[in-house]
Amino acid sequence: MAIGVAFGSIAYGIEGATLTAALMLALGIGIQNFPEGSAVSLPLYREGMSRTKAFFLGNLSGIVEPISAVIGAILVLKVQFLLPILLSFAGGAMIYVVIQELIPESQANEKKDLMALFTIFGFIVMMVFDVALG
Repeated sequence: MAIGVAFGSIAYGIEGATLTAALMLALGIGIQNFPEGSAVSLPLYREGMSRTKAFFLGNLSGIVEPISAVIGAILVLKVQFLLPILLSFAGGAMIYVVIQELIPESQANEKKDLMALFTIFGFIVMMVFDVALG
């Protein structure tokens, strides 16, 4: 939805909206989608599903994003006053999932140090995008 809001803001001429910011947001979310799709596809493949079907279902798990982007682009003016609340809720939900599910699961792995390093690396990459491109 955030991508749709970013591009919809450009289309409606909302002050402060830039194409560069919208593209960087789309790039950042796209990068985040690779591990998300892998988290769906790889267990399915490991359990015996064909490579093609597992890949398709991994991609299908992200179908909500372009649909939400279109909805966000269309509704950007109508829900502009709600956007800070909605985006804060989405951000809080993501932080909750990371703290509650992902960090404990990564630390249950034999390679705890490697998991911690990749977590730090991912954070650094997104902060560089935020500062340099946003």
